[in-house]
Amino acid sequence: MTTLASYACHPAASRGRLHPEEGGEVRGPRDMFQRDRDRIIHSIAFRRLRHKTQVFVSPDGDHFRVRLTHSLEVAQIGRTTARTLGLNEDLTEALCLAHDIGHPPFGHAGEDALEAAMEAHGGFDHNAHTLRTLMLLESPYPRFRGLNLSWEMLEGLAKHNGPISNPGWAMRELDALFPLDLASHASLEAQLAAISDDIAYDNHDIDDGLRAGLLVLEQLLEVPFVARCWDRVRTRYPDVAQDKLLRELVREQIGVMANDLIAATRANIAESGVRTVEDVRALGRTLVAFSPELAAQERDLKRFMYASLYHHPEQLAAADRARVIVTDLFAAYQADPALMPGEWRDECVTGEPDRSRHIADFIAGMTDRYAEKRHAEIFGAVAD
Repeated sequence: MTTLASYACHPAASRGRLHPEEGGEVRGPRDMFQRDRDRIIHSIAFRRLRHKTQVFVSPDGDHFRVRLTHSLEVAQIGRTTARTLGLNEDLTEALCLAHDIGHPPFGHAGEDALEAAMEAHGGFDHNAHTLRTLMLLESPYPRFRGLNLSWEMLEGLAKHNGPISNPGWAMRELDALFPLDLASHASLEAQLAAISDDIAYDNHDIDDGLRAGLLVLEQLLEVPFVARCWDRVRTRYPDVAQDKLLRELVREQIGVMANDLIAATRANIAESGVRTVEDVRALGRTLVAFSPELAAQERDLKRFMYASLYHHPEQLAAADRARVIVTDLFAAYQADPALMPGEWRDECVTGEPDRSRHIADFIAGMTDRYAEKRHAEIFGAVAD
């Protein structure tokens, strides 16, 4: 690993874990953040991401991305960029791998349905549910609940999109259990994980949209940023057929974004004068960012993607079906908790809001295909 900058997160200076652990040396010479990363990789919640929606609900094609492959791609971008910036690679990678663990089945459509079902009981937020899963629900250890991740890991997951001034019920409960300084900014590693997520889905969703036939190159070239990248690709490979260069276009765009991010972030750090991670948290603004020019271009690209892919009629129809499945399942389990399996049924209480929150925990952990299977067993198949 490269030498860490003074403003990076250093594992030896970690604020520690909620539950002190002894005897960890028997499992190898790993530091605090390396253990965090490995705990994520070995978790059941992480494995379930292979059957959770990224863009397409329960995709039939083997080549489309799911939450698991997306998280791996985010981690690749985050880790290599962290190395260049002198940040902690292991913490950055762990944050990237874990950032989507709280997503329910069917992506944002599933979250919308759970949020509506939970409106009277505090609502549902996938980011808070990521922490809820890792701190309470995923419990492989004999002496405590959760994965017992480091403070820096949990802080980064909570605040990777910025300070939280008005936390919901789930985040409030978790912050009371292990205070995460929610009103301050997060570490540079957490800021980097957030923007690595943007780089990954901005570009890889284009790849999947083209593969699915919901996007065509002519549409994409209406976006000035894409058109400029395409011109560079065509100049480098003038004799290669157009359809052979689409993945090269995606790589070009990722490279442009990553290089801009590195240059702009270095300039921001130098201008800010931060020397320690505590300086970063107290600064009051984000340092890991695109240049203003590229940030504007990236916003234009996002607007195009929402209009042309995420809100494509086929995608909206799939989202409608997904919302029906999640809404129906929540109502069914509310009416008869005996429909839930094993310990989920046995641990369901009668009082609110705990009953509804327990049911939401169960549904949020489902994969797309498991939710579809359970819905078919209770209600029959959802009509296309």
